[in-house]
Amino acid sequence: MKFLKIFVLLFIVLPFWSCEDTSLQPTQEKLNILFLFSDDHAVQAIGAYGSKINKTPNLDRIADKGVVFMNSFCANSICGPSRACILTGKHSHKNGFKQNGDQFDGSQVTFPKLLKKAGYETAIIGKWHLKSQPTGFDYWEVLVGQGKYYNPDFITTTATEENPNHYEGYCTTIVTDLTLEWLKNKRDPSKPFMLMCQHKAPHRNWAPDIKYLTKYDDVDIPEPATLFDNWENRSVTLKANEMSIKEDFQYEHDMVFHEDMPAELISKRPTNLPAHIKKMGNGEYSRMTDEQKKAWDAAFQPKNDKFLKNIPTGKALIRWKYQRYIKNYLRCIDSVDENIGRVLDYLEENDLMKNTIVIYSSDQGFYLGEHGWFDKRWMYEESLKMPLIVSWPGLTKPGTKNTQHLIQNIDYNPTFLDIAGVKVPKDIQGQSFKSILENPNAPWRESIYYHYYENPGWHNVARHEGVRGKRYKLINFYDDDGYNLHDLKKDPLEMKDVSKDPAYAYIMKKMKLELAQARKQYNLPPLQKRKKN
Repeated sequence: MKFLKIFVLLFIVLPFWSCEDTSLQPTQEKLNILFLFSDDHAVQAIGAYGSKINKTPNLDRIADKGVVFMNSFCANSICGPSRACILTGKHSHKNGFKQNGDQFDGSQVTFPKLLKKAGYETAIIGKWHLKSQPTGFDYWEVLVGQGKYYNPDFITTTATEENPNHYEGYCTTIVTDLTLEWLKNKRDPSKPFMLMCQHKAPHRNWAPDIKYLTKYDDVDIPEPATLFDNWENRSVTLKANEMSIKEDFQYEHDMVFHEDMPAELISKRPTNLPAHIKKMGNGEYSRMTDEQKKAWDAAFQPKNDKFLKNIPTGKALIRWKYQRYIKNYLRCIDSVDENIGRVLDYLEENDLMKNTIVIYSSDQGFYLGEHGWFDKRWMYEESLKMPLIVSWPGLTKPGTKNTQHLIQNIDYNPTFLDIAGVKVPKDIQGQSFKSILENPNAPWRESIYYHYYENPGWHNVARHEGVRGKRYKLINFYDDDGYNLHDLKKDPLEMKDVSKDPAYAYIMKKMKLELAQARKQYNLPPLQKRKKN
């Protein structure tokens, strides 16, 4: 009888005891994901990456709380394709968006769709640049096409390109205003969010905000060591480029002279350019209000007049062009950094930082005069590398620099899904780097695969593919003269191809095998070489 009484007592008490115990366990709250993204932001212009030419205190705030990935790369260094790789977690040949001008297939599976299905509220604000309308988002407001710096137009589910939402002001600030408005008033606070805040800046042509037009006027920005590269000792395709500061800058478009410039300046415009880039007016100036034009002219006209009184030649002219370019580029970044600070401030002031993962990246790197270039596309380090800074409260060790893992933009998709506890589809080609955030010594890939497709096209960069390991890089200019091999330890500036050097015969064989294995792993079709006329 005594045993029976104890049994009955336990039968009554245990369920309540069990419930009480469960209630004391912390709930696993889903983390918000804030993806801050820019266009053409080179790592060499970010403080956390050791910039010698500018400061980015607000980007550094993210780095101070998290991880800076020093070896983060894109799969195809051009705007639209990089964005498609991020959304799908697949290389360009699989997601169907190989070059600007293609249209993104919005019916395919993307991480915003899967996060939305898992209960996240999803939003994208800013630059989209994929031709089709965004899919998988509860809310979207994106720039028309490439977007404009001044007085930009946006489309939504109801605002069309023919009748867009028009805002007066500076694009970087407006994108941030819209982002904060969504965070404050338009999202459902009962749901975790995945927000993509995507800036146009610092994409060409570089039109800074009025407040920054004279910043850096009193300093000379240090020149890169390879500003006067003559493109010897590497693929013959390099000399055919149309992205050199010396030959391919436009006085109106890039160097902010008015189209009614004096005859002596017109005579100095390069004559060897393709017809489609011989003359590009400054579309930003034409969009400005009278007040904006007045401020713009007050900042630039005295500098332009000084230049016209004594127009330099030779290397001196290249140096002048570089200073005009790099200062406007950095001024655009100053606005990005300032406005990212506004978003971070909001998270901190509203107690959201503790459960929000913050990621900063850009669609690819950029040449800031290295090799004499602007733009991107080539598989050299300056445009292959893309920034990746991640802060995960309570997980990432503050101020960490990860130098050992080779991350790629196809990895973003599975990482975001992994963070949210969503199963990663089997056909995703990227890998989740959540394990690396949790364990800096986690095993990882030994090389990344790259492929650039857009030729013929702007800047005349040859089609090429390749693999980049921790020390060596193999590039295959398959339409032209074949392989280039670079030893990144001995030749970090990539000034010499060693593919035919007998001392590198073993490395060459090994890297070609690495490339063949990557092609097999990612299921690439056979290369179709373009026939020469």
